[in-house]
Amino acid sequence: MNNNNIIIITGGAGFIGSHVVRRFVKNYPEYQIVNLDKLTYAGNLENLTDIEHKDNYSFLKGDITDAAFILDTFKKLQPYAVLHLAAESHVDRSIANPMEFVMTNVIGTVNLLNAAREVWKDNYGAHRFYHVSTDEVYGALGETGMFTEETAYDPHSPYSASKASSDHFVRAYQDTYGMNVVISNCSNNYGSHHFPEKLIPLAINNIKNNKPVPVYGKGENVRDWLWVEDHARAIDVIFHKAESGQTYNIGGHNEWKNIDLINLLCKIMDEKLGRPEGESAKLITYVTDRAGHDLRYAIDSSKLQEELGWIPSLQFEEGLAKTVDWYLKNAEWVDQITSGEYQKYYESQYQDR
Repeated sequence: MNNNNIIIITGGAGFIGSHVVRRFVKNYPEYQIVNLDKLTYAGNLENLTDIEHKDNYSFLKGDITDAAFILDTFKKLQPYAVLHLAAESHVDRSIANPMEFVMTNVIGTVNLLNAAREVWKDNYGAHRFYHVSTDEVYGALGETGMFTEETAYDPHSPYSASKASSDHFVRAYQDTYGMNVVISNCSNNYGSHHFPEKLIPLAINNIKNNKPVPVYGKGENVRDWLWVEDHARAIDVIFHKAESGQTYNIGGHNEWKNIDLINLLCKIMDEKLGRPEGESAKLITYVTDRAGHDLRYAIDSSKLQEELGWIPSLQFEEGLAKTVDWYLKNAEWVDQITSGEYQKYYESQYQDR
């Protein structure tokens, strides 16, 4: 390996991470991509079977909460950069077990920062620490307005609080030590390889199998949906072009109420499965809203578009149809996950992240 070209991508076996790993491995043969992942319930190496034998790709199983392991890894690999996506990201899980989120999202991030600070201390400017975060750190919006990079943090769940804390640590290490850092905050992602407890893949799977599709409250909560491959492309652009210390919001400009999204998904599934129109919508079941459920998120990504030239490539209806096609064609992938540890967690839950 050429140590000057090693990029560690944490959480690279997860949903978003696997798309980022694939993009970097395929588009940048000059990089050596090391996928560092703990392989928890949401990490799945089957997400990367198409690139696992590439010469510029390797996998390293490890836990970012293990400070000694992380420091040893940095010393051995001497990476050029880190793309940090490893995180606990499920709101309901954070409500049930906040400390797990503190450990992974806060302590894990600080462990990575400390290792980078130690190994890169002779020339911070020659390296880059890219931290991938979420729009949930901003809290909730009313019926109007959008989150910008200047929006004050106002997290409402243990998950978003842990991500907000990690964001602050990343910025503090840039301010205190002069590290070369960038942060991005994204809206809800959708697309292939999404863990089936999340809203869209769970709804697709339940509709396919004629199971109830639970909807929190009245389904009035609004989310801004971003196609995961557009997100990976935005990360690529930010990683290569952003100045140190910059933050960029990444959004799809696709605001949808949850109930409208589910109804659209039911319509698409009826068409794909050859069912009578309206058949799948009969599966919608309203359930008690969850605690601290933010009403609306919406991302203003104009800074990213104007400064770095990124724009979303797909409208939501097109992206959702592509997503449905992938899940229907990859039933074995879904079945292998839903028959395993997934069954232990929130079998009847519907999640919007």
